[in-house]
Amino acid sequence: MNSEELATAVKMYDINKVRDDFPILGREVYKKPLVYLDNAATTQKPLCVLDAMREEYLNVNANVHRGVHYLSQQATDLHEAAREKVRQFINAAKTEEIVFTRGTTEAINLVAQSFCESQMKEGDEVLVTEMEHHSNIVPWQLQAMKRGIVVKHLPMTDDGRLVCCDDIATNITDRTKLVSVAHVSNVLGTINPVKDIITLAHEHGIPVLVDGAQSAPHFRVDVQQLDCDFYAFSGHKMYGPTGIGVLYGKEEWLEKLPPYQGGGEMIDKVTWERTTFERLPFKFEAGTPDYVATHGLAKAIEYIESLGFEAIQQHEQMLTRYCMEQLQTIDGMKIYGPMDASKKDAVVSFNVGDIHHLDMGTLLDRLGIAVRTGHHCAQPLMDRLGISGTVRASFALYNTKEEIDILVAGIRRVSQMF
Repeated sequence: MNSEELATAVKMYDINKVRDDFPILGREVYKKPLVYLDNAATTQKPLCVLDAMREEYLNVNANVHRGVHYLSQQATDLHEAAREKVRQFINAAKTEEIVFTRGTTEAINLVAQSFCESQMKEGDEVLVTEMEHHSNIVPWQLQAMKRGIVVKHLPMTDDGRLVCCDDIATNITDRTKLVSVAHVSNVLGTINPVKDIITLAHEHGIPVLVDGAQSAPHFRVDVQQLDCDFYAFSGHKMYGPTGIGVLYGKEEWLEKLPPYQGGGEMIDKVTWERTTFERLPFKFEAGTPDYVATHGLAKAIEYIESLGFEAIQQHEQMLTRYCMEQLQTIDGMKIYGPMDASKKDAVVSFNVGDIHHLDMGTLLDRLGIAVRTGHHCAQPLMDRLGISGTVRASFALYNTKEEIDILVAGIRRVSQMF
């Protein structure tokens, strides 16, 4: 999209029309209009997603892949159409490379268990970063306890950036077997240079897993252009239903890895002597899939595409920049992570003076403002920052400058109470 086309797309971005698609945004909390700024945790769902899922439960509800009857075939078609929609969304080469999971957490656990079982031995290393979500730390620690692998982490700068070229070269050894890194920090909003990280890792013959939970909802991702070996993301953070997620894996890697779970759906033939497994991607999809949620995810992707990623990204960057500018007018304000809004993604974490983040969040809630407080499932990062937690405001395609004004006024009001 050229600059003229982008300007047109942004101009046509009708925030009031967008908000009409999300009825929950019109409700009140404590007799105050809801200001929902906890989108990094989960996003609200547009009517088109809710209507599509209700329609499938009403008229197309049957188990997929196994049935010869009409409803089963129809449900199967919707389920596999969703897989193709996801493939197009991240530009994977083949639908066989799209594995449905319950979310980013399960996707990373799948890779951790299957990769470590088949590709790693005691003393081998996985390299993560200092800013990872627990979902990209704990699965590897579990494997460390089971198999004796070593979990190492790349350090970050004081303002929440990776100095990837020097640090990867320093930390990679002949025992490093995988690099696993967040595309975007869920606390700092830092957009990590994953393309550079992948290139450096591949120069050493090391595959890379990208945690895309905080990137897939906000800007266009092309897994072939990135050349990542695995990419994981969740439906509920991108206007889709909860309990559904995606693991992309290069075909050659998915072929090498053993199944994550056993049961129906993932088998070719079962005898008392042995079991053979289904072709990709079904080898990794044991049991009945949430075929209604996959349809909902496809509708969420269609909704995002109808608005245009470029326009969405411009809108969210405007909100991030405006929020940081306004927050810095408050006495005692401390913002964590990059201060350049172009280097972060729709997340602003902060503390104010000596006010505990939980107290701030609780009192903002009484004003109808929903933010997240605490360690945000990133306790090692909090230790690095020397704090117990932050207040986090995170934005979505339906948020407005007026809501940020309400947030800033609310923080001022709370600050006056301490």
